[in-house]
Parts: sequence; C-alpha cells; structure tokens
Amino acid sequence: MARYNYDRLSAQDNSFLLMETRNLPMHVGSLLVFDADPLKTPDGGIDFVGIRDAIDAVLHRIPRYRQKLHWIPFDRHAVWVDDPRFSLDFHLRHTALPRPGGKEQLKALAARVMAQPLDRNRPLWETWVVEGIDGGTRFGYLCKIHHCMIDGASGVDLSHILLSENAEVAPPGPLPEFIPRPAPTRTQLMRDETLRRLSMPTRIIDGIRALQQVPNLKEEVGVRVQALSHLAGMGTSTDATPLNGTVGPHRGFDWFDVPLEQLKAIRRASDCSINDIVLTTVTGAVREYLLHRGVDPQGLDFRVSAPVSVRSEEERGKLGNRVSSWIIPLPLEEDDPRRQLERIVGQTRELKATRQALGVEMMMSIAEWTPSSLLSLGAQAISGPVNTIVTNVPGPQLPLYMRGARLRGIYPQAPLLPGMGLAIGLISYDGMVSWGIISDPDLVPDANVFVEMLRGSLARLHDAAGLNPDGVGESETRPPALH
Repeated sequence: MARYNYDRLSAQDNSFLLMETRNLPMHVGSLLVFDADPLKTPDGGIDFVGIRDAIDAVLHRIPRYRQKLHWIPFDRHAVWVDDPRFSLDFHLRHTALPRPGGKEQLKALAARVMAQPLDRNRPLWETWVVEGIDGGTRFGYLCKIHHCMIDGASGVDLSHILLSENAEVAPPGPLPEFIPRPAPTRTQLMRDETLRRLSMPTRIIDGIRALQQVPNLKEEVGVRVQALSHLAGMGTSTDATPLNGTVGPHRGFDWFDVPLEQLKAIRRASDCSINDIVLTTVTGAVREYLLHRGVDPQGLDFRVSAPVSVRSEEERGKLGNRVSSWIIPLPLEEDDPRRQLERIVGQTRELKATRQALGVEMMMSIAEWTPSSLLSLGAQAISGPVNTIVTNVPGPQLPLYMRGARLRGIYPQAPLLPGMGLAIGLISYDGMVSWGIISDPDLVPDANVFVEMLRGSLARLHDAAGLNPDGVGESETRPPALH
C-alpha cells in the first residue's frame, strides 16, 4: 500500500493551469463588503486577528487551502499535495484605503490585486482584508482563488463555510491538528501515471458495458453525437471587435447592483429565465458600446460563453470544477429589446434541445485520457470561439456574517480569457444581483461607459416588459453595499 497521498486534478481543473500566462492569470475573485461596527477596534481599525482566527477555525473543512501543486514528470498534469510549510499569514493580507475610502479607491485596489498571479509554489489562494471603506463604516474581504480549485457553484458552497448564517459569535472550540500527509516522489508519480494509462482499455470496456445497461441506448448515443456535432459547427473563430485583442497585464474592475425582484418581474412578464434577461441586457449594452466605438453591429458575429453548472447533488460542497458552457451568438443587429429577448430565448431553448453543454462535458471527459500537450489546445478550443464571458451564479438568499459583521454585497471577478478584453460576472445575494465587470484598460479604456450601458439596457428591457417605473413589485430592497 502506498505510503504517500495526493489528489490528481481533473482534466478540466488542470486545463486552467495550462491556459495560464503572465498576462492571463486564471484565478477567480470576489469582493465582499461588510458592515464594520461589530469588528471595529478601539483605535478605529478592524479586528484583523479575529478574522484570522475565524478563517483558521474552518481550514480543516477546506483541505485545498493547505495543499499545493506537484507536477507529474514529463507530463503537464498536476496533483494536489499537502503543504508541509503552510502558513496562514502568507495567504491573509491586511491593508487600508486612503480617505475617503470611496468606490474609486476600492476599484483601483481590487483591480491591482486581481492583476497579480498567484504563487504556484504555495496553496493557490489569497484573501485581503481592506479597512477604511466608506469612511470606515464598511470593510472589504477581497478573495482570490485559482480557477483550478473552484467554480461558481463551489464558490458559493465555500462562502457557507467561511461565513455564518448567525450574527452571534460562537466561542472557539478545539481545532484538529494539521499533520501534512507525505507527498509522492517523482518516481512514484511516474509509476502511478503509467499504471493509470495502462488501465485505460479496461476502463473503456467497463464504460461500454455500462452503456449497454442504458435504456434507449440508440437515442442516447444520437443525442451525444448531435451535441458534439453542434459544438463542432460553431467554428474556430469569431469577429474582432473593440472588446477583443491581445490582453495585457493590467486590469480594471467595476460593479453595480440591481434588485433581484426587478429581474424576476421582467421574467414573469416575458415568460423567460433570469439568464435570458441577463444575456439580453448584455446584448443591448454590447450593441450600444460598439456604436459608441464606431463599429456597425449589423452582421457582426459576437459570441459569449455562458458557463453551465453540471454539478450533482452528491458533489455539493466539493471544490473543483463541474461546469460546462453554452456558446451563444448575440443578436446585435436587433435594436428593439423585445426582439433581442425573443431571439435570446429562442437560442437558449435550442441549446437545451441540442444539449450543447453535454458536448463540452463529453469533450472534458475524453480529455481525462488525453495527453496534456493536446489538452492545452483542447482547453482553448472549449473556451472559444467567444468574444466575452457572462457567468451568472445563484448565491445565498439570506444574510451571512463574519464574526457578527453582516455581509452587504458580493462582487464577482471572472478571469479574462485569451483575446478577451472584458468579462462579466453576476451573483445574487440576499435579494440583490451584483454585476462585476473585469476589463483590460488598454483594450477597453472606457469600461465605465460600458457599465452605464448595461444599466441602460436593463432599464429599456424593463420598460419593454410594460412594468411600472420601480419595477420591483412590493418587495423591499436594501441599500447598495457601496456608494
């Protein structure tokens, strides 16, 4: 029996390591904003030690937070091993904004932190505690985690571990001792990988036997062939736009909030999904932005990648990626928000019928047995051809707390992919939907203009649905987390 321990990354998790370059760090992030009062110290600061203790108390429930990468020799595939020199102090940082601590200063800090790659010689995460927001009435919790560790759904699960649904601060209990497990040697990793490759024929036979037990096998095979054919038919390139180009090392970050009830009201009036509304809002904003930059959107092939979770109930609470994607051409030639929505709804229904997401999922399953030299090419093919990414994650709809401090807002930060100057992330939390926009300021120097166009596009869609001016029904909405 082996005397060492490690976890092999899935092909999908490993693909984010292979895609990463100096100018394209593949981490995801989020800015969490809390009320400061429960954690204020007598000198006006924030109880950083208390926050550190709260994170330390749950580390045993997040094994990946104390693991780092080892690489299989002669193969660009990584495994997780325990870090024998793990130090929480390296991963938890403490800083403060200059006065007055407004949104512009916080945007600049969050963008700079997001632009810096994580240290691959250590566990792949950082958290920055940021004092002095809104004159000291709020503090920030800026999280950065490599995409090989986490997707949107597992990020929400992680928030339930790091935060509490109860404002009361429970007394600390005894913590299990962290005893790092021994890591394998290069020889041991090579031997295990060789045995894994040799077992492939047996696994294929087992898979064929399992397929024979599937009801309506012919129909299921036909669906999967159709899904792969539909994915292959997307082509390998898309049209160039001012939102695309060679991505540089710098980042910009902006955000805004809308009441979840506003989106639900549009959904009820239009018989569509929340995701359809989001994609239509992006369609209107992209169209207006291209016109603003002097580009005619007529006939332009502009596609977005919309990640789709394929995580089962049994996989809830586990880190790693269980996500596929839809690749959706936006109907930019339409200037009427109602027609834009109709077109988007038609496309998403077709994607469900053709099961495009299944095609992507199948490609990643095949990649489990593909040499990493080919996987790096396949990963880029699966992530494109797209002009931008729009990721929408349902978050917790009840208040969460950090040692009694109430969480007021979550602002997501999606990574930029090759050739992509802007990425859009959304997460819902406690009755609000927060939009986070990451950009390359050299490609999109006026991302703030695009953000206002997103707001305007949503307002037009709201009016086109025939809703009243406030559009949020009878639900009470809370104030924004940031002014």
